[in-house]
Amino acid sequence: MRFSFLTIISGAFALIKIVSGLFGPLQGWLVDKYGPRLILTFGLVIFGLGFLILSQIQTLISFYIVVFVMSLGLSMGGYQTFMVSIVNWFDQHRAKAVALAQCGPAVCGLCVPLVVFGLEYHGWRFMSIFSGLLIILLGIPLVQWVKHRPEEIEEKVDGVFNLSKKSVVTSNEKIENFFTLKESLKTSAFWLISLGHAISLLSVSAVVVHLIPHLTLVLGLGLTTASIIYSIVGIFQLVGLLVGGYIGDRFDKRWICNFCMFSNGMGILLLAYVEELSIIFLFCILHGLAFGMRIPQIVSLRAEYFGTKSFGKILGFSSLIVMFGFLGGPMICGLLFDLYGNYSTAFFVIGIITILGGLCFILTKAPDRIL
Repeated sequence: MRFSFLTIISGAFALIKIVSGLFGPLQGWLVDKYGPRLILTFGLVIFGLGFLILSQIQTLISFYIVVFVMSLGLSMGGYQTFMVSIVNWFDQHRAKAVALAQCGPAVCGLCVPLVVFGLEYHGWRFMSIFSGLLIILLGIPLVQWVKHRPEEIEEKVDGVFNLSKKSVVTSNEKIENFFTLKESLKTSAFWLISLGHAISLLSVSAVVVHLIPHLTLVLGLGLTTASIIYSIVGIFQLVGLLVGGYIGDRFDKRWICNFCMFSNGMGILLLAYVEELSIIFLFCILHGLAFGMRIPQIVSLRAEYFGTKSFGKILGFSSLIVMFGFLGGPMICGLLFDLYGNYSTAFFVIGIITILGGLCFILTKAPDRIL
């Protein structure tokens, strides 16, 4: 049986998210126990070597085996591990810190035209080798600067340096009570935040996998034009991160998340039925800003409600739920595209679910502290 390129890529994307979700609880435990630097280093070594091996694969089976290994590396060397360190280092400025940390992935979105250029002129095998070397030579040295908690280098939460060891306020002292993983699982806040996070990623994953096929196969745009539009989303995501970091430390994060879900859903609905470039540009604004603004809120909300002591485990277990959002977006779009031959119905369904998903954050209440 022969599979289309889009089917193969969608399958690889799904595999990455499944591995990340299932590995999340164990990863959270490892990060809480051994600290983020060690886990980040192992992850980037695996991820970088995976790209080098990927350049040599010849069969579909070997492709998926390598993607599986790379998924483990990407999970250990990525978002979840970094967030554990950040929430331990910041309290009053936590949303801003998360936002600045996530500017890296947003900037990477701007590099899509460069990647397309490399693929067109040098081939995917060369770009795979180049990516692997870049990760190993640049990424691994950089993560050696990451510290688990501020007391490791005699600093306070929010970056206040103190020369006296006796006067150091650790991140564990900043919040009086902490939830363990078992205790957090008994709260409605854990499940509502996780469900809201999963629903928010329906639109994100759908756009990641299906935006360029929609622009090229359905709307008839060229690959270069489609990649530029994709990069515009990244530009506004970057703006949204900076705005979200600023307002997240000042206003109720639940209402910011609800606003983002509504804006995100409206953007997807515009994409469903309008083909004019001006409206597509409006989608880029709504989707990019909403996605960027939402990221620091969800991370900070978890730390604010449950504390930082078991944050890795809590975030890791939550990834089991969030995983379904990542998988659901591409699957819903793929199935409905096969049924109707276009993305209109698919994007309409995703948009409506996203808007309704904002209720999860509105209904979330801070759990009672443990006595």
